[in-house]
Amino acid sequence: MSEQTGPEQSSPELTSPEQTSPGDGGPKGIFSKDLLDACISCGFCLPACPTYAMTGQEQSSPRGRITLMRLLETGDLAPDDATLAEESSLCLGCRACETVCPAGVQYGHLLEEWRDEQWSGLKRPWIVRPLLLVANRKWVLRTLGLVRRSARRRSGAADQPTLMLGCFERGLFPSVSRGIAALDPDLAVDPDQGCCGALHAHNGELEQGRDLARKLGERLPGTIVTTSGGCAAHLADVIGRERVVEASEWLLKQNLDVSERPLRVGLQDSCHLRNGLGVWKEPRELLGRTATYVELPSAGSCCGAAGTYALVRKKESKAILAKKIAEIEAADLDLVIAVNPGCLRQLQTGLRKSQSRTKAVHIVDYLRGHKA
Repeated sequence: MSEQTGPEQSSPELTSPEQTSPGDGGPKGIFSKDLLDACISCGFCLPACPTYAMTGQEQSSPRGRITLMRLLETGDLAPDDATLAEESSLCLGCRACETVCPAGVQYGHLLEEWRDEQWSGLKRPWIVRPLLLVANRKWVLRTLGLVRRSARRRSGAADQPTLMLGCFERGLFPSVSRGIAALDPDLAVDPDQGCCGALHAHNGELEQGRDLARKLGERLPGTIVTTSGGCAAHLADVIGRERVVEASEWLLKQNLDVSERPLRVGLQDSCHLRNGLGVWKEPRELLGRTATYVELPSAGSCCGAAGTYALVRKKESKAILAKKIAEIEAADLDLVIAVNPGCLRQLQTGLRKSQSRTKAVHIVDYLRGHKA
C-alpha cells in the first residue's frame, strides 16, 4: 500500500502512455466546467475518503478521480479506459470529501455527471438495470405499497405537508411510512406518487433523475417529508431545500411525547443526509431523549450500502460493513438506528450474519415504539 499523500502535496500524474489517447484539449461537454474547475488539488479530501483509506491509491481519492474526470473531459483518456470504469464504480458517492473541501467542490454532482457518461445504456452495471425499471413504473410502486401495506391514502389541504413514499422502502420496510403517519396524523399521503429520481441520478440517468424529482415536486405541493436520507438530499437539490424535510428534522419539530427506556442505542448516519444536507444533530437529539445514546466512532462514515454500491461492489461493501459491525459489537448496543432504508438493510444483513444481539431499526419505527 502506498504512503498517504498529505494535503500540502499536489496531485501526481495518474496516466501512462498505454492508458491514454491524445486529446485535442477541447472540452467534451461531459462535466459542468465550473464544477470541474473548482478543485484546487489541495488534498484535504484524502483523509475523508473511505476508498482512499482502503487502497492508498491516489486515483481512488476524490482529488485523483477529479484528475481522471479532467483527462476524460479533454480527451486525454478514452471513454472506455479501464481506470475510468473502475474508479467511477469504486467510489461510494458518500460525499464525505465535500465536508472538508476548502474550495467547496461539489463532488457528488461531478460523480453523477461522470456516471451519466460512464454508465449510459448497456455500460450500466447489469444488476442496477432491473431496479431502474421498477422505479420507472408507478403502477409497480403502487402495487408494492398496496401488497406490503405501506401508509394508505390520506388527503390533505393544499398547504398541508405530504409524506414522500420511498420506492423500495414501500416493499422492504412498509412499517416506516405507517409509523411516521401514526406519529404525525396531519401528514397527507398520496400512494400514487412516483419515484423521486435519486436512484436514477446516482446510476447514470441524471436528467431523468432530475425530471422525476421535478414531477414529484409538482404532484406533492408544499412541504415534503421524507424517511430516506438519500432521497431527501436529491429532492432538495432539485426542487429546493425549503420544501424538503427529513423525518428526524420533522419529528424533532413536532415535540413528540416519547418515553425513556433503559436501552443503549447508537446511530448510523445517512451519508447524503449528513454530508449533503448537514442533518446529523437532529436524530441524535431524538435518541438522547429516549435512551442512553452511544456515539459510534465511525457513525458519520459510510456503512457500505451507498445506494446500489452493495450490489455493484460487493467485496468492498462487505469490507466496510465488517468494520462497522465490529464497532457496534464493541459498543454493546441494544439497537443501532438508521435514517435511510439502504443503510438499514445493510446493517440488518451484517448483524444477522454475525449473530449479534444488537438489532437495527429505522428511527421512525424506533420512535413509534417509544411514543408515550
